[in-house]
Amino acid sequence: MSYLEYTVKSTPTGLRKVFYMNWALTVLLVSVAGVGFLMLYSVAGGSFTPWAEPQMKRFALGLAAMMFVAMVPIWFWRNMAVVAYLISIILLIAVEFFGAVGMGAQRWIDVGFMRLQPSELMKITLVMLLAAYYDWLPGNKTSRPFWVLVPVVMILFPTFLVLRQPDLGTSILLMTAGGGLMFLAGVHWAYFAAVIAAGVGLVTAVFQSRGTEWQLLKNYQYRRIDTFLDPSSDPLGAGYHITQSKIALGSGGWTGRGFMQGTQSRLNFLPEKHTDFIFTTLAEEFGFVGGFSLLGLYTLIIVFCISTALATKDRFSSLVTLGISINFFLFFAVNMSMVMGLAPVVGVPLPMVSYGGSAMLVLMVAFGLVQSAHIHRPRLGS
Repeated sequence: MSYLEYTVKSTPTGLRKVFYMNWALTVLLVSVAGVGFLMLYSVAGGSFTPWAEPQMKRFALGLAAMMFVAMVPIWFWRNMAVVAYLISIILLIAVEFFGAVGMGAQRWIDVGFMRLQPSELMKITLVMLLAAYYDWLPGNKTSRPFWVLVPVVMILFPTFLVLRQPDLGTSILLMTAGGGLMFLAGVHWAYFAAVIAAGVGLVTAVFQSRGTEWQLLKNYQYRRIDTFLDPSSDPLGAGYHITQSKIALGSGGWTGRGFMQGTQSRLNFLPEKHTDFIFTTLAEEFGFVGGFSLLGLYTLIIVFCISTALATKDRFSSLVTLGISINFFLFFAVNMSMVMGLAPVVGVPLPMVSYGGSAMLVLMVAFGLVQSAHIHRPRLGS
């Protein structure tokens, strides 16, 4: 029997798919979302409005979307990878002309019931396209220059569009996740060494260009770098966010001040307490134990995704699952590093916890792909 015949005959059909879902992963996602609802309720002063209730509705919609994506065979999503990527590109271009502006950036498209952020969608469709590309490409061509250049263009084009919005944080995530997937696909390490060397040169150029006619970053982005290097240089201005964040983190201690007892968030010292800096609210109210527990849930999600990638027998399923794992890891690693002062403030939300519609829905669709790979992998005796 050929591999294709074996795959078709041994994968579940109909209602049996529900039983083959990775329910442990689903429970973990619900648990993390529950932490988010709890914190959004807290930062609103003990009210489900204006943040917790809409977030619950979005999660319910996202859960339904995950189930739908999971029930569709993974090879269908492989065939849709190019279409999904092109739709994301079109939406990113549309942002240039019709995008809604918020906090000095043009990143959203208003679709009535919510504001869609196409850059969030691109994080997933880029992974799908790269996974499909390396599934199609023969292994002996993976590290040949031309076949390395093709995925580089796939990564850099949307990165350029996102950088124009401007959204430096998402641009960095796109390049990092794309590069990570290329490495896992088997691209030779020498290419990455060259990129690292070029990155060092680029960082040098960024600092050298400051204040010149060819300045490479926006002024507010330079202020974020200054704040990262020395937050105390402007504690009431550019350094205010990270200074208040560190105070909240430190005041939580081991077990925290208690639910809804955080002074930094309750007295509105902490900015963006419902989005980018929501982890500091959690750490202030539940301390090191609460923050470490959330990190443990995130780690378990990564572990289950990797186990699915290792169990699948086709290259696309494995790579798309690993790519989603990389994206998810970067989300919470960058956010937590940011609020602790270990990384510059780049506006990356805490996955499943920070308030936001696009990030929540796209992430649930991504986990739908993971579930689809898990459900439709070949099983002996099926």
